[in-house]
Formats: sequence, C-alpha cells, structure tokens
Amino acid sequence: MENVIIATVLSFVITYFGIPILIKVAELKNLYDEPDERKSHKTLKPTLGGMGFFAGFIIALSICAPSQSMSPLQYLLGAFFIIFMVGLKDDIVGLSPLKKLIGQICAAFCIIYLGNIQITSMYGLFGVQELPYHISLLLTYFTFIVVINAFNLIDGVDGLAGSIGMLVAGVLGAYFLFVHEVLFAVLGFSMAAALAAFLIYNISPSKIFMGDTGSLLIGLVNTILVVKFISVAGNPASALPVAAVPAVAIAILIIPLFDTLRVFMIRMSKGRSPFSADRNHIHHYLLALKLNHRQTTLSLVLTNAIFIAAAFALQNIGATSLLFIVLAAACVSTGCVYWAKKRVQAKSAPLPEPIPAAQTTIISPNPKILKVNTEGVLQDK
Repeated sequence: MENVIIATVLSFVITYFGIPILIKVAELKNLYDEPDERKSHKTLKPTLGGMGFFAGFIIALSICAPSQSMSPLQYLLGAFFIIFMVGLKDDIVGLSPLKKLIGQICAAFCIIYLGNIQITSMYGLFGVQELPYHISLLLTYFTFIVVINAFNLIDGVDGLAGSIGMLVAGVLGAYFLFVHEVLFAVLGFSMAAALAAFLIYNISPSKIFMGDTGSLLIGLVNTILVVKFISVAGNPASALPVAAVPAVAIAILIIPLFDTLRVFMIRMSKGRSPFSADRNHIHHYLLALKLNHRQTTLSLVLTNAIFIAAAFALQNIGATSLLFIVLAAACVSTGCVYWAKKRVQAKSAPLPEPIPAAQTTIISPNPKILKVNTEGVLQDK
C-alpha cells in the first residue's frame, strides 16, 4: 500500500512541476502543433506534454515498483522507452505509419514474449476456453496494436485521451491493489496520477498537447493493465474473480476501442487506408452538435464510466451475452449521436439560391424590320 501511495504522489508532483518547463521549451524551440481543417484547435499549441507525464510516470514506477524475482518490470521499462522514442520522433520530425507500427510491435514483443503477459484464454466467450499458443500470441499482439492506436486516435479534443486514460488506469489500478498485485497497482496509479497532473494544463482551454509521445504511452500502459486484468480476474482462485472477464475488459475500453474499430471499418469500406484522417470519430460528432471541448470530454468520460459500472453489475449473465449487450448499447448510442449530428447539419445548412425566373421573349406579330441606309442611319422599313 505504501508503494502505491508514494508512487501516486511522486508521479503527480513531478508531472505537475515539469509541464510548465516543457511549455517554455516548446515556445523557445517552436515545437507546435499547427491547426488545419481537420483539427479542432485553431491556434498553435506546444506538443511536448507527453514528455512531462512520461517523466513523472517512469520515475515513480522505477522507484516504487516492488523488487521481486521473475518480475517483468525490466521488460515493461524497455517497452515504455521504445514507445516513448517512437512518439517523440513522430512529434518532432514526423514518422510514417509503417515505422510507428514497427515500433509498437517491438514494444509489444518486450511485454508479450519476454514479460510473458498475454491472453491465454477466452474464459467462455463464444464457448471458447484455452487458446492454442500461436493463436494466443496473435490475439495478444492484435490487442496491443489496436488499443495503442485507439488512444492515439481519440486524442482529438482537449482532455479526452488523458481523461479516459486516467479513468481506465485508475479502475484497473484499484483492482490490482485489491488483489495484491502491487506492481500493476503501482503501474496503474502512477499513470493515473501523472495524467491527473497533466490534465490541469490540458483541459480546455489547453496550454499544451500530449502528442504521440503521450497518447502512445497511455495506450501501451492501459493495454498491459487490461491484458493482465483478463488473466488475473479470469482465474477463479483470484482474490476477486470477475465473471465474463473478456466482455468486462472490452467495456472498460469501450470509448476508444469501439470508436477506433468503427472508424477503421468506415474507412476500409470506402477503399481508404484505416489510418487515413477524417472527421468520423465520436468526438467530431459531438463537436458538430455544438458541444465545446469540456462538454465533449465530460460526456464521453461519463459514458465510459457508465459502461464500466454496468459491465461489472451484469457480469453474471455470461461473457457472450454481456458482450452483445455492450456492443449493442455502443452501436445504439453512437447511432443516436450520428443522427442528431445529421439533423443539426441539415438545419444549419444554407438555403439554396432561388432559381431565377425564365425570361420570356415576346415576338410581335408585326415586327419592324430595320435597315441601314447609305448614310449609315437606321431607319424603319
């Protein structure tokens, strides 16, 4: 318990006092995120916020993580530094999607293969229990790539990625604290505290953005927590077993996960790359409904919290049934927001210009014929 408290305080304090320094550095070095027609901000903003809460998080974790034999901590730290370097390079000079994907796979390799953190069972989802080794590896890699990019893609509104990341890390950190998994409790609370300090500067009107350095790190940390949660909570011998654990895990990540998969399907159905930019994310829909950044963030965080509470309350109905309920609720709620957005856009669309009346030429039954005389003067005939 002391480790968790110290880690929480240390992470918050380092991040809180580190962010103003990064804002000044970004101003001196002209490291800004420039607005365009797709982005929701209209002014230049520093993009080094991820460095601030990375420092607070990594220092707190390194100091307060318990020393245990066979601990995966060294592999976790290696993965965090890999994803940090990938995000930092993308924020400063840019990085192609392929290179970012390779970096994410390398970070996932450190955790899955070396740290031995992976999904080994479906715990009754669709009637499936234990997974073959290679299927287990593929599913875990897929989970890491999707969730990391999900947090990266929802970082489009002030405070959104940080708030949902803090919610997920806090909920899972509290679970691990209850079941005495101290390393992962420290991991969750260190991230939640760092994000709490960062949000002081990122809630609208924001003073700094987290950039890919921050959003990729949030995605990686929360993927580790979710995958570990599935293996620990799915064990009946756990101090707090959770029924329907895969469906509960999906509900915990419902906003970033469902929104990203939905947008990917929309893009691929149109023959476009799933990583191409557009304004089809749920936060774009809410902004189109005239909500400001704070209202959009609060709405989505509360929605995610409701899904988490409902999933834990309904866990005993079975993994498959709960998953269908979670997905159906997500589809209905997203559909309602989309329909409302369409109505607002239709009402605010400018009226078409009136078509000018057709001009009618009246031909006289006895038209005059004009001719030019020899002196160049018009005369009637």
